[in-house]
Amino acid sequence: MSKADRERSARQKLAEERAKQAARQKQQRLLLIVLGALAAVAVVVVAVVLVTNSGGGDKDGSDYTGALAPTTRNADGSVAMAKAGVTKPVLEVYEDFQCPACKNLEETLGATMKEQAAAGKVQVVYRPFRLFQQEPLKSNSQRAANAALCAPADKWIQFHDRLYAEQPEEGQVGFENDDLVTWGGEVGITGEAFAGCVTGGEKNAQVDQATAKAAQAGVQATPTLMLDGTKVSDDALTPEGLEKAIAAAA
Repeated sequence: MSKADRERSARQKLAEERAKQAARQKQQRLLLIVLGALAAVAVVVVAVVLVTNSGGGDKDGSDYTGALAPTTRNADGSVAMAKAGVTKPVLEVYEDFQCPACKNLEETLGATMKEQAAAGKVQVVYRPFRLFQQEPLKSNSQRAANAALCAPADKWIQFHDRLYAEQPEEGQVGFENDDLVTWGGEVGITGEAFAGCVTGGEKNAQVDQATAKAAQAGVQATPTLMLDGTKVSDDALTPEGLEKAIAAAA
């Protein structure tokens, strides 16, 4: 398959995901309206991206085996991946570990983002938050985001990728605390501090803050990529397209 064909395929896949999102949003809204009427309560519908993911992925959550730029934890809980001295351009990744479209994006562009950061061409800032408002998705998302905040920066990328590899199917309870602790240990995060942070929900308040920050940034669906504060266009959501966008921003 030629490079042009691959790009057309990636764009077609994203278009199909957005069509599925629209259809599911419509179904969700109708269901919530009916339930709200029966219960005589107000229902708030939150726009989400829900797609059926056909991708797999190994237990490490990524096929990327190249070099990784250093990762540091920012004061707001986000994680920056960049070589020393690289501050621009900034690629922000707003994601929800429960979101199938986010997993798809990671499988499509995760390696490109890591390569670009390792080459010193961009600073990637990961901003996981809780998008979902309906159960069990909401609780799944909350537990995963809390665990990601508990993870140390030097093992964060490995844990991030593992969470996507273990993403529960839509509608199923997943990301249980005991499993999150186990997966952390399997990528090298050990000790009682991490286990206690995960099982005790010690970062839940910070998850709520990250969720509020995403809303303030105008994020309405996941995944959302922002390059120097501007949403990355659909045309750039291919490996080559993202590389070109980063180069242009630089």
